[in-house]
Amino acid sequence: MSRPAAIVLDDLRQPRFTEEAAAVLAMMSEMGQSASLFPDVLTTSATESTGLYDFGPDDFAPRLDLLCRSLRDEARLNSVGVLAQSQFLIGLLSSRLLVENLLTVHPEILKERIVAPIIICGLPRTGTTHLHNLMSADHAFRPLPYWESLEPVLADRDRPGDGEPDPRLARTEMAVSFVNSVMPEFKRMHEMTVDHVHEEIQLLAIDISTMLFETIAPMPTWRDAYLGRDQRSSYAYLKKILQALQWLRGGSRWVLKSPQHLEQFSAISDVFPDATFVVTHRDPVSVTASMVTMLAYSARLGHDQVDLEWIGEYWSDRLERMLRSCVEQRDLLPAAQTIDVRFDEFMQDDLAIVRRIYALAGQPFSGESDRAMTRFMDANPRGRHGDVIYDLAQFGIDGDRLRRNFAFYTERFGVAEER
Repeated sequence: MSRPAAIVLDDLRQPRFTEEAAAVLAMMSEMGQSASLFPDVLTTSATESTGLYDFGPDDFAPRLDLLCRSLRDEARLNSVGVLAQSQFLIGLLSSRLLVENLLTVHPEILKERIVAPIIICGLPRTGTTHLHNLMSADHAFRPLPYWESLEPVLADRDRPGDGEPDPRLARTEMAVSFVNSVMPEFKRMHEMTVDHVHEEIQLLAIDISTMLFETIAPMPTWRDAYLGRDQRSSYAYLKKILQALQWLRGGSRWVLKSPQHLEQFSAISDVFPDATFVVTHRDPVSVTASMVTMLAYSARLGHDQVDLEWIGEYWSDRLERMLRSCVEQRDLLPAAQTIDVRFDEFMQDDLAIVRRIYALAGQPFSGESDRAMTRFMDANPRGRHGDVIYDLAQFGIDGDRLRRNFAFYTERFGVAEER
């Protein structure tokens, strides 16, 4: 299979769109004129769309208020962005209503046991997605497909009849098609499909307490509040959602993954004490280059012009904060249940690393496990959509200075420098 040539994304600052995508965005821009990012409007929309009123623990309300203020005052969103984020938040609030209603009707769900999950903790671009996909190919695990992460609980009125497809699949397909239309090169950095394995950070967002919101745009006020809050209750809420999903669709041992976990070792190990933790590592300068590029590319969904220096300054600092938390909290993870995986070693022999993880986790690596992962790699060769050429300088970032700033991390974990 021939790979497309690597490209430079030369429209990061001033996005270009196809005629079809521009027409869709123009329509969204007009609709966005009447969209709102005020909590009362969002919660009312969620209750009206679901017919439900119980949001469960109301501690999320101050966080929603702060998030809305940060989106209005700091994120610099255009009307397309306002519309997109209002719909996103209404979706999260609707999911919360549906989760709480399901738990009220079926309290036995809280007796479901989330047994010894394997939790991958690492920055984006450190091999976490490939590792997550490999392990999820093994039917011994319970992964989270993208469509389920967007709508974890289906409303009763939407339940399909016998032999009919789940409507969430079609809705997710529409969302993926939209992304592919307005960001056709995004798949080079992170491919999105209806049933691809997704991060549970989408579920954490239902409790309105996650770093996911920072990927919309730099929001220092939200960041500071999020970092200053003990996240144990939000991870406990995540566990409650996993119990509901397990009750609804079955599954045994979960395999989870999110970059957020890298700075939440204390909280996540308290909530999932029997988990196996996989901490991935890669040259943070390379990670920064690819991550700021990906975020700048996706920023076109909410900004007419993208301030690359704004994104570069925010995320080079944000990633340093995450890695400092990783270094400071790493020893809080149980030594007998934790493995560090360096990117270069993983790329040299990915299945050998997977076998080591299985051995640590007490999970049999069967012949079918091997065949399932091999089939996945044959069907999804790395880099099949082509690479992106990254350039830190366009974000106002000095790579050499950044490398010096990250020395505390690379020296702690023996991370190799990439050039």
